Amino acid sequence: MVAKNAGQPATPADLINVDDVIGRYYDAVPDPSNPEQRVIFGTSGHRGSSLKTSFNEAHIVAISQAIAEYRKKAGVTGPLYIGRDTHALSGPAQRTAIEVLVANGVRVRVDSRDDFVPTPVVSQAILTHNRAEDGTQRFTGDGLADGIVVTPSHNPPTDGGFKYDPVTGGPAPADVTNAIAERANELLGSYRSVKRIPYEQATTSDLVERFDYREHYVADLGDVIDFDTIRSSGVRLGIDPLGGASVHYWSLMNERYNLDIDVIRPDVDPTWRFMTIDHDGKIRIDPSSPYAMKGLVDELNSGAWDRYDLVGGTDPDADRHGIVCPNWGVMNPNHYIAVCVEYLFGGHRPGWPKTSGIGKTLVSSSLIDRVAASIGATLVEVPVGFKWFVDPLFTGKVAFGGEESSGMSFLRRNGRIWTTDKDGLIPDLLAAEITAVTGKNPAQLHQAQVERFGESWYSRVDTPTTLEQKRKFASLSGDAVTATTLAGEDITAKLTEAPGNGAPIGGLKVTTKNNWFAARPSGTENIYKVYAESFVSPEALDKVLAEASTVVDKALAD
Repeated sequence: MVAKNAGQPATPADLINVDDVIGRYYDAVPDPSNPEQRVIFGTSGHRGSSLKTSFNEAHIVAISQAIAEYRKKAGVTGPLYIGRDTHALSGPAQRTAIEVLVANGVRVRVDSRDDFVPTPVVSQAILTHNRAEDGTQRFTGDGLADGIVVTPSHNPPTDGGFKYDPVTGGPAPADVTNAIAERANELLGSYRSVKRIPYEQATTSDLVERFDYREHYVADLGDVIDFDTIRSSGVRLGIDPLGGASVHYWSLMNERYNLDIDVIRPDVDPTWRFMTIDHDGKIRIDPSSPYAMKGLVDELNSGAWDRYDLVGGTDPDADRHGIVCPNWGVMNPNHYIAVCVEYLFGGHRPGWPKTSGIGKTLVSSSLIDRVAASIGATLVEVPVGFKWFVDPLFTGKVAFGGEESSGMSFLRRNGRIWTTDKDGLIPDLLAAEITAVTGKNPAQLHQAQVERFGESWYSRVDTPTTLEQKRKFASLSGDAVTATTLAGEDITAKLTEAPGNGAPIGGLKVTTKNNWFAARPSGTENIYKVYAESFVSPEALDKVLAEASTVVDKALAD
């Protein structure tokens, strides 16, 4: 259900008290016996709010100590690259982490400008550090690096987040995060006994090293994006960093590649008072949401389009992207993925391995399936979470990984690895490249795809739930669906494992020829999500959602 104030400008009542949020980070102490106040690693690390005593100093002390112990046990002896986004809690949490890591003798690489560092930039730094002399990646031996990104991604301003990237540079697999979370929860009740070094002392020690993240990342971008074509075409790209960590990266791109990217709304404000309210009535900094982006779209439609051919956006840690086109608005991430894969796999990346496939999460649109089939590309469907793309990107099983929540990454133009975490900057730049090469913006190319493959209607419904109900999803099976049809079509599959890798999906997906739904719990919030799509009609989509709701309600009640 969409909130009444969705798409409306934020009011004073919607804004956080930054001092209170930070104060509670230090003052509130979690109760380890309360499941909602323990350390819980979802698909992208531990997230919570200091106001709910689910993201506080105690959590970060315990997690940082657990990471220090894990990397020692794993034989990771190189530096740990650490970055943070622009959320109010990210600065304090990074300080806490450095105090604990240095006390454990860990070399920590911080930004040389004391600036924000996007998620993909940390991934790229780790992978570059761990590259062998022949250009391949190494995962064993001395001096390997890992990293931490302090971010709750697009979550509301009250929230904090903390995620660990192992030597693979992407989200840690479940066995690693489970081990870290288990140890952190053992430490949580006695976090004050964990050894720390005062921040000022830690940052002046030899263990804290300055690293120019921005220069390192931007200097490498020419291996990923065709800047020559963008520059010569005259495509006018606007970028709204949404007050996030990418804010200072675009100007360096202009300088290094002689571009003319215009940064819209370059202000950083941890209250995000300039945002419009998202679908759930909260300030949620999601560049792919038409509600969160309505303020920007309204400004563009009021005359600002005279300055741009298209506009891109990134979220606070720049691992998500948003594409806005004239006479269209914000593109659905599924639609943009379909445009990207047809462009990238349709002859514009000749240096990519010929056998590499297209990676997609199983809740992404079936339009991608139809596009992949039309160009003879292999489709690799995995569970939700970008961690499932890490190994396939390394091995070359996929050259592109994308998910419906506007996250993607892809290989360098020469077929080498770029990042193994989501990168919100390169999709925005790729939109400019696509426009420069084809003469059409991504929305126009999507319309052409609809004419060839059919129009679909897609929706995601979030429903509040409990931790106990979330656990029940893991035991769902195809037997939970006794029906033989879905929205009038014969059911063709009842999936609890992803077709691309056989991994459990943590829920259920049911498909027909032209319809499907998937249900799974959120890894970071007490909600479950039902995704659905129909290539038949909006009415058919409503039927799919209604029948999906019946299945889920019955399963959770058992």
